[in-house]
Amino acid sequence: MTIANARRYRSDALLSEAKKILAVGLIALSAGACSFTFGVIGMQEDEPEATGSVAPQVAAPLSPDLDEEDWRRAKAALAVALDPQGPGTLVSWDNPTSTMKGSFAAAGAPFVKNDEICRAFSANLNGTSAATLQGTACRPSGGEWVIKDIKPAKVPARA
Repeated sequence: MTIANARRYRSDALLSEAKKILAVGLIALSAGACSFTFGVIGMQEDEPEATGSVAPQVAAPLSPDLDEEDWRRAKAALAVALDPQGPGTLVSWDNPTSTMKGSFAAAGAPFVKNDEICRAFSANLNGTSAATLQGTACRPSGGEWVIKDIKPAKVPARA
């Protein structure tokens, strides 16, 4: 073996080793890049993402005068009053802290609409303002009651 061939062999071996190390490095770099996320300007949503750190305020469909605790108590009474197995008796609720109170009574038999159990009801609210309402609430099987429509109750005309 001549000296020129020995040098060439060594440089070919070094080049081959360098290629192997470069290939391993590129594979490691590309596999590691999977764990990084980069925002793409055109792909970002217009709305900010909800983080859950602040609970959204749920407006009570019965009255803007009801606070969160009033509505929690009212929903519990509504669920009892509208129970399809129940007789439709008057169910009252109150919140001593806010002085709001009210009652619900089922107004008719339960019926099925759009795969939900629904029932008409009447509601009375007392507190900062008084109101008599009528509406319909529905719930999916095993779910919570959701008021679908609500309006002031018609007052019978006096003669």
